[in-house]
Formats: sequence, C-alpha cells, structure tokens
Amino acid sequence: MKLLVTGASGLLGTRICQQATKQNYDVYSAHSQHLPQFGTPIKLNITDGAALRQVFDKTKPDVIVHSAALSDVDKCEEEKDLAWKTNTESTSNIAQLCHKHNCFLVYVSTDYVFNGEKGNYKETDPTAPINNYGLTKLKGEEEIKQSRAEYCIARPSVIYGSIPAAGKINFALWLIEKLAKKEETKTVTDQWNSPTLNTNLAEMILEIVEKRTTGTFHLAGATRLSRYEFAQKIAETFDLDENLLRPTSSEKMPWIAKRPRDTSLNVEKAKHTLNNKPLQMSEALSRLKKEISQS
Repeated sequence: MKLLVTGASGLLGTRICQQATKQNYDVYSAHSQHLPQFGTPIKLNITDGAALRQVFDKTKPDVIVHSAALSDVDKCEEEKDLAWKTNTESTSNIAQLCHKHNCFLVYVSTDYVFNGEKGNYKETDPTAPINNYGLTKLKGEEEIKQSRAEYCIARPSVIYGSIPAAGKINFALWLIEKLAKKEETKTVTDQWNSPTLNTNLAEMILEIVEKRTTGTFHLAGATRLSRYEFAQKIAETFDLDENLLRPTSSEKMPWIAKRPRDTSLNVEKAKHTLNNKPLQMSEALSRLKKEISQS
C-alpha cells in the first residue's frame, strides 16, 4: 500500500512514517526535513496546488494521512490568510485530488472545533470554534465532506511525544526539561483537554488506514485533565519536583487567541471500533517514559 504523509516532520507525522515503514507500507513522507529512514522523502508545500497535483501524479498514493497544518493558535489569529491557505484551502485541494485518484484520506483535525463550554464531546456534538485555528480546521473538515472523497476525520487533543519534531518541543518534553533544571513553571488550572500520546495516535490512525474505516473519530487520550493536572502527572511519572509547578489561570496568560475552556473528547466510539484503544494517562506516560529512555 502506498501511503503519503503530509507534515511528516511533525510530532504525529514522524511517528506515522516510522511505524508505517516498520509495517512495510510504501511510505512517501512529504516535509521539508528529509528523513529517508522513514520512507521516501518528498519536498512539498501543501499551499502550492500545482505541487500537490504533481506529487499525486508521481506517487499515486492509495492513502494519504494529512497531518500538516498551521497549528500555532496565536499565529493563526494574527495571520488569518496564511491559516486559511494552510489549514482550509490546502485541505480542500487534497480532498479533491483524493476523489480524483480514488485515494483514501485521513485528515487530522483538532479538539478546537468545539467551543469548550461543556467538554466530553462526542463526534456528533455541534461544532462552534472560538478562535481562527479551530475555524480553519473545521472548514477543512467541511471541505472534505463536500469533496466526495472517501475519508476519515481524526480529532486528537494536545499531542505530545518523546522526540522534538519539526523544530518544536511539545508540552510534555518542555515541562520535563524545565523541572529537570529546577525551574518554576506556570500552568493553567482552568483549561481541560484529553492529552494524546503521538505513538498511540499513530497506531489508531494506521489501523483506520488498514481497515479503510470512514467517518469521524475522536482519537485522543482516554483521560480528561486540566493542564495543571497533566503537569502533575508528568512530574510524578518522571520523579520531578511538583512544588515547582505554579498554578495560574488562562486570563493571566499572554495569549492572543481565545482558548476554549474544556475540549476534552469522548473516545467511546474509538474504544468500541478499534483494536488499538485510546490510552489512559497512566499507561500513556509509562510508554512515554520508556520511549524517552530508549531514545
């Protein structure tokens, strides 16, 4: 099976390429940093429609996992045109090419398609993003649904993992590094999510790819936590000093874009459908610790 992965140098894309290569997929990894050990590298700017068409014509993929996005929430608020081109327009172009080439599309969306007023969101709950990042990702979902492509929409929440990817460090690694240096860190107590280990997410997505499972799935961690509680769990798992954690509120953070209060995701559909289940936080952090020790 030919698998094309956009955003292959990112936190999720790297792990998908790595695991798919081990499972003997014919992997084409579209990114700017070449990682040939994880498949055949392809340089691709997803906002370039002509380049997208050339890549599809050249690779003739059976499946594409579209994980590339402008995920910097504040940058999406400041640069709305760039966010639209990257998160919505490119997704529309990819979906149309998937329909044309009979290619199965897995689109990595976000929990930020919800307004955060209630939490524990099911796939069938109404969407109502409160920032431009969530809006552009939701519009990407809508473009896919209108394209007539065969698709699966995957919504994760706060992805973290053991290796820095694409020059960015994720929350878990950032916190471990800060606490290891005995530095105090401010963490919000009033924002809840379903933190998702990238390895677990990659396993669930590749199972969907293998089975060509369609629809919308919440593919997130199985534990609802505030950012502060998540930080506490990380500190406990890695034997770091919890006293260095300084609780704060969202209103005191220097954010440009609004953040939804509670975008925790209900993962019952994934639990009942997939063999690779969403992990509870304790098991996910145990796996993270093991991965870090082996890296």
